[in-house]
Amino acid sequence: MKSKHFYKMLLLLCVIATSVSCSSSGEGEDPTLTVSETEVSFEPDGGTSDISLTTNGTWTVSNPATSWLQINNTSGGSGTATITLTSGINGSGLTRTAMITVTSSNGQARLIKVTQTGNLYPSYNLTPKAPDATGMSSNAVELAAKMHMGINFGNTMESPVEAEWVNSKITDSYVKFVKQLGFNTVRLPTGWVWTHLSDPDKMKIDPLWLDRVHEVVKLCVDNGMYVVLNTHGDNGWLENNVNAANQETINAKLKAIWEQIATTMRDFDEHLIFAGTNEPVVNDAQQMAILNGYHETFIKAVRSTGGKNSYRVLVVQGPTTDPNKTYTLMNTLPKDEIPNKMMVEVHDYTPATFTLLTNGDVSWGTMVYYWGAGNHSIIEPERNATGEEESLIDTEFQRMKEKFVDKGIPVILGEYAAWRRNAINNANYLPMDLDKHNQSVEYWTKYVTKQAKANGIIPYYWEIGFMLDRANNVVKDQPMLDAILEGYNQ
Repeated sequence: MKSKHFYKMLLLLCVIATSVSCSSSGEGEDPTLTVSETEVSFEPDGGTSDISLTTNGTWTVSNPATSWLQINNTSGGSGTATITLTSGINGSGLTRTAMITVTSSNGQARLIKVTQTGNLYPSYNLTPKAPDATGMSSNAVELAAKMHMGINFGNTMESPVEAEWVNSKITDSYVKFVKQLGFNTVRLPTGWVWTHLSDPDKMKIDPLWLDRVHEVVKLCVDNGMYVVLNTHGDNGWLENNVNAANQETINAKLKAIWEQIATTMRDFDEHLIFAGTNEPVVNDAQQMAILNGYHETFIKAVRSTGGKNSYRVLVVQGPTTDPNKTYTLMNTLPKDEIPNKMMVEVHDYTPATFTLLTNGDVSWGTMVYYWGAGNHSIIEPERNATGEEESLIDTEFQRMKEKFVDKGIPVILGEYAAWRRNAINNANYLPMDLDKHNQSVEYWTKYVTKQAKANGIIPYYWEIGFMLDRANNVVKDQPMLDAILEGYNQ
């Protein structure tokens, strides 16, 4: 007969054996399954992406898209493993998506969303170059310090036919004339899509137009001017389509356009700056996220062409280029693999009833003729500005300084201007107190220029032939030019 001590020892051994058995099988542990990525995206040309997973059970991966997505390893045991996803070229032109599932024997499962965009248009990045930093040493802040008083060559390269809106093309003598007046940086609004595509189905820009824009940029750079070259209004193909419904198409167009522009202009040094668009209409956070996606498409397209474009300073636009919306909605900047090479652009026509509304009252506002301290009319008080005067300009620019300039992100005031009502242009809406009106226009121009500079913002006056005679290289409106010069040099 065995002793009680023997049976106690036997029971203890059974408990230990059971414990070891449970531990080795994973029983008693909390089930775990982690994956390093839950979303993976591929460019149209395809590529690979590694995902690590950790689990305390055996695992399998299901792949419902074997026709275009390959997975190197679809099963394994407990521990940590890596799976590699590989996609080929997407020739469909449309985005394709797959949901792959990682499942563990411990009851856990994880979904991974895989997306690959399509090429709606051919790639125009046909001759990428190795990065070239020659002449590109300035970061955005350093370059902004070299750019002073700016002017637009407006209503010229962005009109359906070059200069048909102003009846005078850009010449070397005009560039020299503008520089002599005191401007050292030019914004060149340019159209590409509206009337300058030689093959719209492929988003191919007319080579002759690319050559002409290159010629104008060269005139400016050869004269020591800095140039901001953009894709302007272009009948609203991008500006009016910052929305989810058109997002894929707009990104495809943007990529195709900028690959062509960037390749053509690639050899200019840092005197040339690219701006992705003009005034994209954005009113909420969802649209802002889509706009940042457009900006990133623009940035990637430029950088992909290489050469000096690898280090070029690029300009991205705030929502509707409105300073207040930009302050509120532009809380993150688009990603750029090259640090410190980005500027932000806003425009200012505050208040629009004074600067832009020149042909009669409308539902959203009443024309204002008189603006600023000491400039209100007692003859026509109903046309005085109310509440949108100096303090509002101050607030808008201080916000841009606080949010961007003070953080090392330069800001350009890409457009600003106020137009005179006169007998030639606005005979039906001629101010009764014309002297006060003209004084208001000049004061507004001087004040905005002065306050932009005071807040570290580079001002570009919107000139469309009212102030300067391009055909004859003479000043048509000396008081307006004086207002700009006095505002900038005070």
